[in-house]
Amino acid sequence: MKIIVQKFGGTSVRNNEGRQQAFKHIHSALDEGYKVVVVVSAMGRKGDPYATDTLIDLLYGGVKNISNREQDMLLSCGEAISSIVFSSMLNDHKIRATSLTGAQAGFVTNDEHTNAKILEMKCDRLTEMLKEYDVVVVAGFQGAATSTGDITTIGRGGSDTSAAALGAALGAEFVDIFTDVEGVMTADPRIVENAKPLSKVTYTEIVNLAYQGAKVIHPRAVEIAMQAEVPLRVRSTYSNTSGTLVTSNNSSNRGSDVHERLITGIAHVSNVTQIKVVAKEGQYGVQTEVFKAMAKDGISVDFFNITPKSVIYTVSDHVTDRAVEILEELGYSPIITRNCAKVSTVGAAIMGVPGVTAKIVTALSEQGISILQSADSHTTIWVLVKEEDMIKAVNALHEAFNLSK
Repeated sequence: MKIIVQKFGGTSVRNNEGRQQAFKHIHSALDEGYKVVVVVSAMGRKGDPYATDTLIDLLYGGVKNISNREQDMLLSCGEAISSIVFSSMLNDHKIRATSLTGAQAGFVTNDEHTNAKILEMKCDRLTEMLKEYDVVVVAGFQGAATSTGDITTIGRGGSDTSAAALGAALGAEFVDIFTDVEGVMTADPRIVENAKPLSKVTYTEIVNLAYQGAKVIHPRAVEIAMQAEVPLRVRSTYSNTSGTLVTSNNSSNRGSDVHERLITGIAHVSNVTQIKVVAKEGQYGVQTEVFKAMAKDGISVDFFNITPKSVIYTVSDHVTDRAVEILEELGYSPIITRNCAKVSTVGAAIMGVPGVTAKIVTALSEQGISILQSADSHTTIWVLVKEEDMIKAVNALHEAFNLSK
């Protein structure tokens, strides 16, 4: 049995027009002899009747006054409704289709409600149903806790993760992630007019782009596919183009002719605050104290630089006030720079290549952009800039590395 997994996001299933476009891709896969497992997100975005954010707004006053367990029960409804509507549409087109919740499809998770981790895939029921049906539509983003059987959700972007996990468990030939763009781009096409679609990328390249802000696919999904060596394809719901193939450089892997490039793309994350903490006379262990305090309060830190008597790091804008409050309670006087953005130059082959950092600094300097902070790894060079300079910075780096060619 040849199996392909196709995931359709919220914008692809929000209305009948989008669902009809999705149907064309399913029909093409059936014509190629595949059994199709479809993973769907909730329909639409905030304001649409059954979108995830709309369901959250149903809570009294828009304030969360329920447990995480109850929140998972509420939010899982969006994908469940979407799966049934989608299955109904397929049956209307004379395709033998049925729907399953995440739990029914075999997702077994831990009990960390709202951000559960997949522990095991028990797909026996799904496999049997594929013998009877040509298409099985699975509600993404959800599973069931192994300890209680309660509904769990696996975090935002969870439908991508659901699709990759099913592809790995079922031995699918491909996992297609359908979205509203033509594939993985060298930069966000909304801010870089000449951003170019990439025909092929490695798992390593795309997972780094995803972690640095590229929103085309969730990094957890890529990691699962990479472990199982299941090729991913990032494609547009609204066209017949092949999109971007995500695979490995292993010569035994399908679609393995991914060439090694210096720079893959430029990614960005906005709404960031830089925090600098300098120890005063008699204050010791500033690094340990600061990071422990942030972790204790559940504040995620990023992009940190450490010196013997200071630490610089970033947090999301929405937790800045709380972070400052914690630091002041510890006796520190943090220096705060709000409204920043992290711009990342990602390339799997930059390690050991001289001149990359110099080109980044030169490109930004020529545009009058100040670098507030920098860091690097073997695949990525990060710079922190003022948010008002973000678009100019992304475009400058995209041009400096000739990514439109």
